[in-house]
Amino acid sequence: MPVIAVVNRKGGSGKSTLATHLAAHYANAGVAVMLGDVDRQQSTQSWLRSRALRDLPRSAPIVGWAVDPKRVLRPPAGVTHVVLDTPGGLRGFDLARVVAFADVVVMPVCNSIFDRESAAECFAEMSALPRVASGRCKVAAVGMRLDARTKAAEVLEQWARGIRLPFIGVLREAQSYVRCVEQGLTVFDLPDAQAQADVAQWKPIVGWLEPVLRAVHKPVLRGNPSVARPALPAAGALDDDRRPAERELVEADVALAIDATRLAAPRASTTPSAPVERARTAPAAAAVPAPSPRLAGLFAWLTTPRFLHRNS
Repeated sequence: MPVIAVVNRKGGSGKSTLATHLAAHYANAGVAVMLGDVDRQQSTQSWLRSRALRDLPRSAPIVGWAVDPKRVLRPPAGVTHVVLDTPGGLRGFDLARVVAFADVVVMPVCNSIFDRESAAECFAEMSALPRVASGRCKVAAVGMRLDARTKAAEVLEQWARGIRLPFIGVLREAQSYVRCVEQGLTVFDLPDAQAQADVAQWKPIVGWLEPVLRAVHKPVLRGNPSVARPALPAAGALDDDRRPAERELVEADVALAIDATRLAAPRASTTPSAPVERARTAPAAAAVPAPSPRLAGLFAWLTTPRFLHRNS
């Protein structure tokens, strides 16, 4: 299944706004989405709780998921897309692990020298990782909270071109985003007359994402047939069971990430815990459906993420 990670080291760059809107866009297209919150602040989970109180007939349910270091979590059956909201300050092994499991990394960037320099350093580090260097994980930037009366969009586009970072769109600074997030909504949930200008700015962003995600997984669409939906992939497109060569490369990245985690983590006890022992002896009929190999590795890693235990 496609995994979209929203990454930026700098706090306040708009990661949660971008992640919630991406999840809502696909949900409104009838796609079963899981919105994963890897950030300690759990901003997207608070948004999901507010969204659950709304009557949104056009939207498929968005499955919430917050990292719990004490439990191994698996994606529910039927989920076809995953959007990850990540914490600020990702670097080193933590950044490499996210990239190892993502198909796309979207970087929200505001127009300030601090934001641009931070994003450029993060992109340079990601570019050296095997999945990004080989093109198996795509990276792109989105301009956030830009004032249409200024040349901010042009500045960001020129900056991105200078570091060879795909720049796929801009989102204006508007109170509609603030009001929507507070109510568990997105601009995609508003009446057309209220959100026409904002929704139009999303077209190049989702248009760039469509062929990338289509190459990873064939979407399962459902819900309101009147909702605009992504085009189905051509016959023979790859699904989650990739070609052997591609699958081997993915598994190699997963193995490297897991090995790095083992080197950095203290040696665990060999005595199985009670929940694990119960899981071993539970009847087969009660077993949770096994996730895909890539997602199994992702959730195994997220049981003990180092960056969740940092004090700073």
